[in-house]
Amino acid sequence: MTNQTITRADLSQAVYEQVGLSRNESADLVESVLEEVCKALERGELVKISSFGTFQVRNKRRRVGRNPKTGEEVPILPRRVLTFRASNVLKERINPAD
Repeated sequence: MTNQTITRADLSQAVYEQVGLSRNESADLVESVLEEVCKALERGELVKISSFGTFQVRNKRRRVGRNPKTGEEVPILPRRVLTFRASNVLKERINPAD
């Protein structure tokens, strides 16, 4: 298994090769899709991508944590976190049944 990172440029290149748009159009398409996903998440909407998974923004409450080094209690402020839940199709592709 490799730890290669897929970049926006890699996605644009894949669109260029598989769809046949120009390189600039492919880059613009990838940027547009990612921008729409970001805007929806900023608004607190659920983003479902069929056969891939669901992105969701969740609100975390204020809580008390501990510094593991000193044991001192530290307040953790309320915040929004992004979660991803893989679809069953994606899970099966990652862990194929024998």
